[in-house]
Amino acid sequence: MKQIDISVVVPLFNEEESLPELAAWIKKVMDENNFSYEIVMIDDGSKDNSWAVIEELQTKNEFIKGIKFRRNYGKSAALFCGFDVVQGDVVITMDADLQDSPDEIPELYRMVKEDGFDLVSGWKKKRHDPVLSKNIPSKLYNWTVRRMTGIKLHDMNCGLKSYRKNVIKSIEVYGDMHRYIPVLAKWAGYKNIGEKIVIHSERKYGVTKFGLERFIRGPLDLLSVTFISRFVKRPMHFFGILGVIMIMVGIAATIWLGIQKIIQIKHGILGDLITNSPYFYIALTSMIIGAQFFMGGFLGELISRSASDRNKYKIEKQTFD
Repeated sequence: MKQIDISVVVPLFNEEESLPELAAWIKKVMDENNFSYEIVMIDDGSKDNSWAVIEELQTKNEFIKGIKFRRNYGKSAALFCGFDVVQGDVVITMDADLQDSPDEIPELYRMVKEDGFDLVSGWKKKRHDPVLSKNIPSKLYNWTVRRMTGIKLHDMNCGLKSYRKNVIKSIEVYGDMHRYIPVLAKWAGYKNIGEKIVIHSERKYGVTKFGLERFIRGPLDLLSVTFISRFVKRPMHFFGILGVIMIMVGIAATIWLGIQKIIQIKHGILGDLITNSPYFYIALTSMIIGAQFFMGGFLGELISRSASDRNKYKIEKQTFD
């Protein structure tokens, strides 16, 4: 089998107008640079003629491959299936709407092969998107992700990225985790993550496929991927610590109640019942919640230690005498 230099993965949904131009543009770039390549187009349940266009393009270019979903599953599912079948040394993802330029491919390839990056993410420094609905939320989102993950990327969710092949074979993209592939890569042990300023063009055909729900899903997915990456193998470190803190708060409130009562008795003061004090309910609630957190961590630890893949680790190289 001939070695493939680059695999281009293109998830798409209702992009029939842009596909012929995109395929021709990618082919032009590949031929000019003498790259061996494949283009994997994943039709994520399009309602237009996108699949028919892909089939027609395959008759003209043998390097185009297609996957068609029966219904719309989302970008993460499309990327997962694309990553599963690619064979190129370097994998490049891009959107199908022509807002990502295939002219960026040679440099993205070089940064992986020559500069040694595991993953290179595009940075749309100059965006052609609405300021209020996309630009400002994007800046806030990326700032938050940088603070929470420690990955210094300006545009975490840019669709134009390049990967070393073993990176995409080592991660599982699901749900809406396509926004956090660099985080998943870092979690898998690939920390050499770079960034490249890329051209962002105005949408030529159709309309954007992402609505306001991304503002809800994005933060929730960030919390999910952050928690999983840090505590999936040691849930007691998260829930147990929270439980201990809550129990300590309850104990502190109880001690305060006890000190108050002792002082009142010593001075012959007829005080209120302990159950009338707000500290009593703070102590009681904190201890109950703390115990629940602690038991949750304990049960999570038992489940984690009983998992079949508890000692399954990503080994890159090994030598034996």
